[in-house]
Amino acid sequence: MGRDYSTLHDPNAEYTMRNLSAETMGATANRSGARDVEITDVQTTMVDGNFPWTLVRVYTDAGIVGTGEAYWGAGVPELIERMKPFVVGENPLDIDRLFEHLIQKMSGEGSVEGVTVTAISGIEIALHDLAGKILDIPAYQLLGGKYRDEIRVYCDCHTADEADPEACADEAERVVSELGYDALKFDLDVPSGLEKDRANRHLRPGEIRHKAEIVERVTERVKDRADVAFDCHWTFSAGSAKRLAKSIEDYDVWWLEDPVPPENLEVQEEVTKSTSTPITVGENRYRVTEERRLIENLAVDIIAPDLPKVGGMRETRKIADVANQYYVPVAMHNVSSPVATMASAHVGTAIPNSLAVEYHSYQLGWWEDLVQEDVIEDGYIEIPEKPGLGVTLDMDVVAEKMVEGETLFDEA
Repeated sequence: MGRDYSTLHDPNAEYTMRNLSAETMGATANRSGARDVEITDVQTTMVDGNFPWTLVRVYTDAGIVGTGEAYWGAGVPELIERMKPFVVGENPLDIDRLFEHLIQKMSGEGSVEGVTVTAISGIEIALHDLAGKILDIPAYQLLGGKYRDEIRVYCDCHTADEADPEACADEAERVVSELGYDALKFDLDVPSGLEKDRANRHLRPGEIRHKAEIVERVTERVKDRADVAFDCHWTFSAGSAKRLAKSIEDYDVWWLEDPVPPENLEVQEEVTKSTSTPITVGENRYRVTEERRLIENLAVDIIAPDLPKVGGMRETRKIADVANQYYVPVAMHNVSSPVATMASAHVGTAIPNSLAVEYHSYQLGWWEDLVQEDVIEDGYIEIPEKPGLGVTLDMDVVAEKMVEGETLFDEA
């Protein structure tokens, strides 16, 4: 990387209370058998998929290695390297304390939200894989056990001409009939050719009609064979979002996702409460504190955290617990490799209000080749009973698909 980020220091953190290490907390008693283990290293490798996936590995003195994944983005590997000294020497089974330890130690560097939380998420997922292997149990068992044997997957669909309603309908037909999915999502923030100004977030009447036509054609084509959601990528003004949501109320829309920018909770709440079209939000919020505000203000009908971005597996479980108190289902946003996708599936089986997990890579022919196991079959993920996450990286594929200039991490 050119710099040793692990040697950076935060002078404030060195003399304040922001330290939850085992030594500081007095949690140093020897543990029996295989549970007496220490972290020796943390490494990353970035893979050039349809997103630049940051894979994370946590190594131990027992020779057992856990694999995780952080949400894609610049700076994540450097932040993970920065945090390595905070976990080396620690027992990897103390997942909750180590998560809070990293949050506290990195509080001056943005662990309230954003890319720092994402970096911590990658380590946290790897710790679940590692803990499951040490204890010889699947990761979902660490989260409370199983509600279901398989998790429904919704396929994020794309076409060569995403603005053509008939092309979208044709692709919906193909994905249902040929690929076996019974849950789909299409983009609605696509150009209609009627735009006058892309900056003001306003939708003209013709643009509304164009987007409603996409919804009509797709939902009418698949009918009851599949549920269909539509994504707006936080693009529109409040008034336009309300008019758009109103215009598609008569169609069988699973949900309308991110119709307005994420910063203003009051606007989000107003849009959601203005329509009978189900509204889904969550991928641009961090940790349970931010997601909780959406839920408690009834600003969402379905919550959509992105697990390797929002804080990891336990944090997503906490979000689901809050959502369950408000009878809100969870549809996990996901643009990850098979590693974090499987982590989402483990959380999905451990919560009662799981709706589905997204799959964003159906047009990437080698997505599943990244691991040795089959992941998605006929639109569902069967939860593995192997220890940890239950997926094993194919290191040859990782090496072949690395981002240019990247370094391959060590073998397990």
